[in-house]
Amino acid sequence: MPEYLVTGSAGFIGYHLAERLLNDGVRVVGLDNMNAYYDVSLKEARLERLRRHKGFKFEKLDLADRSGMERLFAEHTFDVVVNLAAQAGVRYSLTNPHAYIDSNIVGFLNILEGCRHAKVKHLVFASSSSVYGANTQMPFAVSDNVDHPVSLYAASKKSNELMAHSYAHLYKLPCTGLRFFSVYGPWGRPDMAMFLFTKAILEGKPIDVYNNGDLQRDFTYIDDIVEGVARVAARIPSADPAWNGDAPNPATSKAPYRLYNIGNHNPVHLMHFIELIEKAAGRTAEKRFLPMQPGDVPATFADVDDLVQDVGFAPATPIEKGVKKFVEWYREYYGC
Repeated sequence: MPEYLVTGSAGFIGYHLAERLLNDGVRVVGLDNMNAYYDVSLKEARLERLRRHKGFKFEKLDLADRSGMERLFAEHTFDVVVNLAAQAGVRYSLTNPHAYIDSNIVGFLNILEGCRHAKVKHLVFASSSSVYGANTQMPFAVSDNVDHPVSLYAASKKSNELMAHSYAHLYKLPCTGLRFFSVYGPWGRPDMAMFLFTKAILEGKPIDVYNNGDLQRDFTYIDDIVEGVARVAARIPSADPAWNGDAPNPATSKAPYRLYNIGNHNPVHLMHFIELIEKAAGRTAEKRFLPMQPGDVPATFADVDDLVQDVGFAPATPIEKGVKKFVEWYREYYGC
């Protein structure tokens, strides 16, 4: 029976992925530092659900704890490591930059070193659509240049891609990076738009609508994200024989390295997104229109052709269905 390490297992995506793997019969070691970036009780509730599975073991550990990470890799023989632990959020990076270096840079180095010395068969790691930064050509493709991040969060995720490539090149560590696009769904993060809007609307409070509502996001339902991660994790990358240093493709390499977008490839206007939440909640939102926030981008749109070609899957959950499911979960969980 294979054993996976899933970091960030008490987080939104990590919880859903760990549960999927456990249901598939995979043994999972879940790692999380349970920090207070958002409501710890929500993380504890996710974790409690995972503990119902016999194949689950939890490690409360911070990625930046070098000796703790060395111990973890010495005590286990992981077939696959899926690194989903990170300091998330664009706006938080404007006021708390050191948290991103500690978790997303130092912590990721400890993951790479652990995988290298333990000879892990495959490292899958979360990148982000934020790496596209100042790019405006749509849809965003993994073959695009992404050298112009507009937030420290985005820069840390681009750094992860570069660090992973160096380890794939130097130590032949198979690495796959996944650029997630605006993930939402039940058990979601309280700092994200879906959660913030739903909470405010149900409480009769105003919502902040940035760039006066003129934003588009490629909202991707959590079940589609998990399906994509699970399929990619089972596909160990190999060197691309067609890769050419004279015209390098950023998404592949002569090393065992690959990048994929996981997005719904269907950008949704922010005002329509809000309308769907209002419909599901049965209430109209009071809207506070505000300017664009520093570090934000006007639109995201994923090209998923490479994902379809290599693993035969593309996210396709309609936004109408996904929003309804989230609001139903929120009302049940919070009793409102």
